[in-house]
Amino acid sequence: MNSLATRSLKSKSSQFILSRFTQFFSTTTTTAPPPPPSDFQNYPSTLDGLRRRLAEESPTLSDFVKLQSDDNYSVEVGTKKKPLPKPKWMKEAIPGGDKYTHIKKKLRELKLHTVCEEAKCPNLGECWSGGETGTATATIMILGDTCTRGCSNSPVAKGYKTQNPFISSLFNDRMSSQIIRFCNVKTSRTPPPPDPNEPGNVAEAIASWGLDYVVITSVDRDDLPDQGSGHFAETVQKLKILKPSMLIEALVPDFRGDSSCVEKVAKSGLDVLAHNIETVEELQSVVRDHRANFKQSLDVLMMAKDYAPPGTLTKTSVMLGCGETPDQVMKTMERVRAAGVDVMTFGQYMRPSKRHMPVSEYITPEAFEKYRVLGMEMGFRYVASGPMVRSSYKAGEYYIKSMIESDRATSPS
Repeated sequence: MNSLATRSLKSKSSQFILSRFTQFFSTTTTTAPPPPPSDFQNYPSTLDGLRRRLAEESPTLSDFVKLQSDDNYSVEVGTKKKPLPKPKWMKEAIPGGDKYTHIKKKLRELKLHTVCEEAKCPNLGECWSGGETGTATATIMILGDTCTRGCSNSPVAKGYKTQNPFISSLFNDRMSSQIIRFCNVKTSRTPPPPDPNEPGNVAEAIASWGLDYVVITSVDRDDLPDQGSGHFAETVQKLKILKPSMLIEALVPDFRGDSSCVEKVAKSGLDVLAHNIETVEELQSVVRDHRANFKQSLDVLMMAKDYAPPGTLTKTSVMLGCGETPDQVMKTMERVRAAGVDVMTFGQYMRPSKRHMPVSEYITPEAFEKYRVLGMEMGFRYVASGPMVRSSYKAGEYYIKSMIESDRATSPS
């Protein structure tokens, strides 16, 4: 863990960050080829070096500001007093198809849970059927369907202070005395104990489905001595025995920063270890449970990189439309990249019900594309960014699958 101890994530002044970008996005170009490898050698592999390179090569904050001033960054969200339709790019497809029907039937028979259903993911049908890429994927949720945490917010009780008008409105309106939830998964301090047969059942079920890439995730289980990490590792190991060629992504909780839990899962034989930071650093206490925080999540991702075998990818996700600003998103991206994360995804936060935190704005596809370009310029190996993108996203998994296969084809045997 010496490499983890020597890494520094200290930010420079916000003035430097806000002034470092001066070109690129004011043009009409929305894509740019990544700089050649030789360019990267001109800058030290530190957060300061990353910022210096970006100052010369990457998208600018001023262009996001220009998008906002031109009303091209986001679209207003309707209210009860002023109802507005969702933008056309937020229309959801109705799930269907033979493979979708087959997987759904098997899930019910085996009493298995998927985060696709629990979180009401808009891409469920596309992912299960394989879509245009043919890479069928599913996200299985183990350790039950009830979380020990509640990613929610009681603003007045927390005494959170902000100059963001959207977040301030949450504190001052009639909902300020209520719990405003972010996640759609059920919560309880004492969920039922895990099914000891679940790792074997899940492995057998997934191996029979014909999937190319599977994401195994879980609710938080703070009630268990190992927080469910052993259960996680056993599921991955049994699936790899039954189907060694299947690519497995483990989307893990933060395990309260316990390195032994992270190590157990990272060494289980998975191909991708993901942990979601969910939102920008400034909104962590608004969106996430009080036991979660930005630094702890970055530490988990860095520990995963240290413990996992070479070639294992790390991944995280951010939902936009929670009240964040472009400069906060860009600073968060810098911190994540400096932590060595390989893959980052951006999607639109969608309110599951009226009990949940309201959407602040609908980010436009154009703005999502600019974040994608910025991420690739920062050095992420892959960035999936779009209104309907989720952390476990079929199209993204297709490219990740291709990256892993390419890495293995070129690595010494």
